Amino acid sequence: MDENKENESKKILAKKLKKAEKEARKKAIKNRKPFKGLQIRLTPSLFDEEGRQEPGENNWSGLGFDIHPQVTLISVALLFLFILLTLLFPSKAENIFSGLMTSVTKNAGWFFIMAANIFIIAALYFAFGRFGNIRIGGNNAKPEFSKFGWYAMLISAGMGIGLLFWSVGEPISHLQNPSPMFGGIEKGSAAAAQAAMATTFFHWGFHPWAIYAIVGLGLAFFSYNRGLPLTIRSVFYPLIGNKIYGLLGNIIDVLSVLATLIGLATSLGLGVAQVNAGLNYLFGIQMSTGVQVVLIIVITGFATISVVLGLDGGVKRLSEINMIMAGIFMIFILIAGPTVYILSGFTQNLGFYLSELLEMSFWAETYRDSSWQGVWTIFYWAWWISWSPFVGMFIARISKGRTVREFILGVMLIPSLLSFLWMSVFGGTALYLQTNSIGDIASVVSQDVAVALFSMLKHLPWTSLLSMVGIILVTVFFVTSSDSGSLVVDHLISGGKLDSPVPQRIFWALMEGVVAATLLIGGGLNALQTASVITGLPFAILLILLVYSLKIGLQEEYEIEEAVRKRLIEVEKEHFLNEAITEVLQEENASSPDKVVYEKIEEMKK
Repeated sequence: MDENKENESKKILAKKLKKAEKEARKKAIKNRKPFKGLQIRLTPSLFDEEGRQEPGENNWSGLGFDIHPQVTLISVALLFLFILLTLLFPSKAENIFSGLMTSVTKNAGWFFIMAANIFIIAALYFAFGRFGNIRIGGNNAKPEFSKFGWYAMLISAGMGIGLLFWSVGEPISHLQNPSPMFGGIEKGSAAAAQAAMATTFFHWGFHPWAIYAIVGLGLAFFSYNRGLPLTIRSVFYPLIGNKIYGLLGNIIDVLSVLATLIGLATSLGLGVAQVNAGLNYLFGIQMSTGVQVVLIIVITGFATISVVLGLDGGVKRLSEINMIMAGIFMIFILIAGPTVYILSGFTQNLGFYLSELLEMSFWAETYRDSSWQGVWTIFYWAWWISWSPFVGMFIARISKGRTVREFILGVMLIPSLLSFLWMSVFGGTALYLQTNSIGDIASVVSQDVAVALFSMLKHLPWTSLLSMVGIILVTVFFVTSSDSGSLVVDHLISGGKLDSPVPQRIFWALMEGVVAATLLIGGGLNALQTASVITGLPFAILLILLVYSLKIGLQEEYEIEEAVRKRLIEVEKEHFLNEAITEVLQEENASSPDKVVYEKIEEMKK
């Protein structure tokens, strides 16, 4: 009998809570404080439906395409104009790229540095502040992917090709030309080796992943919690309201498309250069731009197949296979290389990186007559920013059901630590070989950084097999980055629709390859770096506004959830109080009519 009463009580309470939650949420939304910030005009609430558009509502459909006309046509026109001019005037394009790179890094370098720090501070604020428990997709949302699958896709999409390309080349470059921030340390020395690894950690650690986390969180929150289209424009709803559906929103998404394609093209260009270097080492295939363009065509074909298979069938499966292969590859290098040196170096380098992090984060080369930072830190920050629409949207797409805290920490910590370990294994091995005069990797890197990995592998057992594995890994990273990017660009140019026609996916996969090939023809590595810096600059400004907009959205969500939570606590207390009073009075007034008991209960409650 007691058990039946308890079950009945729970049912009654559940009904009360459900009703109270609905009423409390409605009341909290109605009574929320109006926001009057950077709006061009007063905008509707995030909860108002008037003026809202469904994803793809005004799209053009037909011939295997489903596109937002303005965003698609403007993006394609600008890309074709860029491709045409670069191919027609390659020598002039190379000079223009070089001049732009110098101008931007000299005059806007400080801005990139400040922006990167704003993103990391904002990410930590969102994670450890009062917004940390907000769940993406609502309180009842569940993650779509396992944590292993989630992390595998994060790594593959976020930095795949770059980790292989720079893991040997960057530490060796810094060994021979240390950052001026560390003073006049002697190149090639133990101090230079430590500074080289700390600098590499800095470029591949918390700062880039904070950028990805901020963009991904903004997209995920406004899409899954507010029902807005999964496009960059949606994140600015608190600032410009329904103007996200007009000209301003179109401009934001066009910039996003261009930044995504240029950022991807940079990575794909680096990837094919490394594949070419591996094939040259193994089979004597000539290293040239022509060969690299052919490689882009071939690998883009594989990427197109993966794009057709979709997120679960293609991207997820390839990402998991690639991470397993990369893990085995790294473990073998760790065992076959100077194991103790690598592990002790990882520990010491991590500590040195953390101890120098603050100074490295704000160092702007102000009091030194050098251009070191423009080639390295500014390029990296611009590269990560130009990648952020792609990686951020991809992370948002796979992160429903995670809390804000879990999202930020998962995106920032796990990939960063794995990047540190990876760089320690490959970079540490290369530094050991170089500083102990076992191999002259530095001279190879000074001529062509793409050859760095294979130059190191020739001093380890099973060189040919390892080199082949390296080529396969770069190729698969190329494929996963390309097809992830194609899916993301499809979201942008289809007004936020998640499922786009296959011909449309194929078109953007091919377009990524064409842009990468164009940049290689127009100036090689310098052109790739310049393109990232130029597209990263305007997007950095947008991302700072994004931080402010996201804070507004999370603030409103938090206040409403707090109001609902407090009301539910009150309802629960009232329920149990009523039951307790009823039980006591019924015991004391067993013979009293129900009306008397009810009147006494009401009197006690007052």
